Amino acid sequence: MASHVEAFPVPLGPGVLDLVEPLRRALDGEGPALLPVPAGQPVPPGAAGPLRDWESAAALVVATSGSTGAPRGVLLSAAALRASATATHERLGGPGRWLLALPATHVAGVQVVVRSLLAGVAPGVLDLTPGFRPSAFAVAAAPVLESPGRHYTALVPTQLARLLAGEGPGLAALRRFDAVLLGGAAAPPALLGRAADAGVRVVTTYGMSETAGGCVYDGVPLDGVRVRLADERIELAGPVLALGHRGGEPIGDWFRTGDLGMTLPDGRLEVVGRADDVIVTGGEKVPPALVERVLVEQPGVLEACVVGVPDDEWGQVVAAVVVPVDRAALPAGEALREAVRVAAGRASAPKLLRFVPELPLRGPGKVDRTAVASLFRSPTG
Repeated sequence: MASHVEAFPVPLGPGVLDLVEPLRRALDGEGPALLPVPAGQPVPPGAAGPLRDWESAAALVVATSGSTGAPRGVLLSAAALRASATATHERLGGPGRWLLALPATHVAGVQVVVRSLLAGVAPGVLDLTPGFRPSAFAVAAAPVLESPGRHYTALVPTQLARLLAGEGPGLAALRRFDAVLLGGAAAPPALLGRAADAGVRVVTTYGMSETAGGCVYDGVPLDGVRVRLADERIELAGPVLALGHRGGEPIGDWFRTGDLGMTLPDGRLEVVGRADDVIVTGGEKVPPALVERVLVEQPGVLEACVVGVPDDEWGQVVAAVVVPVDRAALPAGEALREAVRVAAGRASAPKLLRFVPELPLRGPGKVDRTAVASLFRSPTG
């Protein structure tokens, strides 16, 4: 049992491997609970320090992405982390060597380190200091792919999109991985289709810090994980659940997420989007994920993010930011709006549309919807 939480600065480059030994001690109950924080940044007030009685089983404290407000510290036990890592390896076909391509200050990245510890093989590391670059991915992947056994990595959709668009050494390396876990944000079907056509073995994941990372793979819960829908809201249970939130209360047997879902005819879970993201325009409810899905299926569109922008007449209007495949040949805005009208209804068609070279990101690579909305408050929005 841990008595306190100790902050551990984690860089974006190879120095991240300094986290391995302290994390091993925390998992084995030989050291304090760890709070990975970005190197050079201050520790959030109250994040480190003594643990309360019910918190003492924690081995790791990870910050949520903050996509729906201020980041919160999630307390994860060694048992939850091990259960998640073990179930992942069982689903993928056995332990292997991992390439860490995400920040280890968030659950998706730190779980790559945990899985590597359980597999007994040090992970390869992609230096993210200058940002994500497909060419650097290829270089970092080379020693991982040359090692014996199975090979895995974990990405967010933006990284996958950039690797597919590059069609160079980065994509060639990606094809050689036995599985590429894809999470952190909704994966548009068009992106998954391009990945499949390119020969990339993508496994979509759904989960969050409170479930020790992804706990539903390709719509199917990992062994031991239970899923139910209550008023369309996704609720999760199982050995991967966190103890609770730092300074808050224990989670209990079930965790009620902020996500909306539906059960497909074959029994798989489909995540529709976040309940907080739903746009209400003129009394009509518009799920942003549905509009984004239509937009990225259109020719010339690489990525898209849809948000609601306050409007005196409509309450909110649908606003879309689109990343074009070719900045010199932008898709026709009216053609994009018409595609959404046909597929999702008139209310879903973006009243505001803006092209940008790339989407603003936060945390482990999630789209920063607050920053996207702010683009429409600028004079050129």
